[in-house]
Amino acid sequence: MDKEIKHFTVSIYTENNIGLLNRISAIFQRRHINIESLNTSRSEIDGVSRFTLVVNIAEDQMKKIIGQLERQVEVIKAYYHTDEETIYQISAIFKIKSDLLFEERQIQNIIKESNARIVTVNREFFVLEKSGRKEEIDLLHRELSVFGIMQFTRSGRIAVTKDEMKISTMLEAFQH
Repeated sequence: MDKEIKHFTVSIYTENNIGLLNRISAIFQRRHINIESLNTSRSEIDGVSRFTLVVNIAEDQMKKIIGQLERQVEVIKAYYHTDEETIYQISAIFKIKSDLLFEERQIQNIIKESNARIVTVNREFFVLEKSGRKEEIDLLHRELSVFGIMQFTRSGRIAVTKDEMKISTMLEAFQH
C-alpha cells in the first residue's frame, strides 16, 4: 500500500441535512486527520450540496475514508483528487487603515503586483480581495502584515476537476 502523504481535494455530493457536517468531520477526527480547508455550497445539481475538503493523508487511507463517507445515508457520492487533477482557488479579504493607501506608495505596488482588488475605501479603512492559490494569499498576507492588518479572513478551497466527474449523469440515471 502507498503510505506517502499526499494533498487531496475531497468532493462530497450530499443531500442538505442538519448534522451531516458533524458526521463527516467525525470520520476524519476518529482517524486523527486534520481538515486543512472546508467549503460547502450548492452544487451544479439542483437540490444537491457539495462539500469540498482538503486533507493531507496517504492514498490508501483516503480510499477507506471515501468508503466511510459514502456509507452516510445523505451522501450521494464522494471523490478525491490530487492538486494536479483540479483547478482550485481560495479567496481572502484584508482590512487595512485607509491612510496607508495614500501615504505608503509600497502598498499600492503590492496591490498591483499581487492582482488584488480594492473592494471598498472609506476614511477609516480600505478592503482588499485576493483570489488565488494559498501561496499567493500567504505572500500577500506577509507583505501587508508589515503595515498592519486590521482584519483578515480566508475562504476554504473551491475546486473543479480537470476531468468530468460524471455525477450529473449518475444522478440522471437514478431519476429515470
